[in-house]
Amino acid sequence: MLWIKAFHLLFVISWFAGLFYLPRILVNLAMENDATSTERLVLMARKLYRFMTILAVPALALGLYLWLVIGIGRGPGNGWMHAKLLCVVLLLGYHHACGSLLKKFEQGKNTRSHVWFRWFNEVPVLLLLAVLILVVVKPF
Repeated sequence: MLWIKAFHLLFVISWFAGLFYLPRILVNLAMENDATSTERLVLMARKLYRFMTILAVPALALGLYLWLVIGIGRGPGNGWMHAKLLCVVLLLGYHHACGSLLKKFEQGKNTRSHVWFRWFNEVPVLLLLAVLILVVVKPF
């Protein structure tokens, strides 16, 4: 079980690295006017999005294994797990939103400002904070 936890954490941390960095690339794309630089940033963002999607799969699979097979967070008194699962669903939605925003940049149809992307960039930080508190403190 400890090996599964360790690899779950490794993939979650790696996935979050992408969730933190991709929106920063989107901030730069929103500020960019040079076609060559835009093309390079879109390529970087596309490759990162693919890689972080690959990282998300084992993170989710191992987390589900820990929950459904090992039993972590199951049974009475584990309301924290339900709240954590809600955060995971929100993170998946955020991941998908990053992909949708990237497609708009690829199509040249972005309408959002770099300021909006700076605020958008803060969402995974808040969700990570919530998940960490839920898993470590288990407030309910």
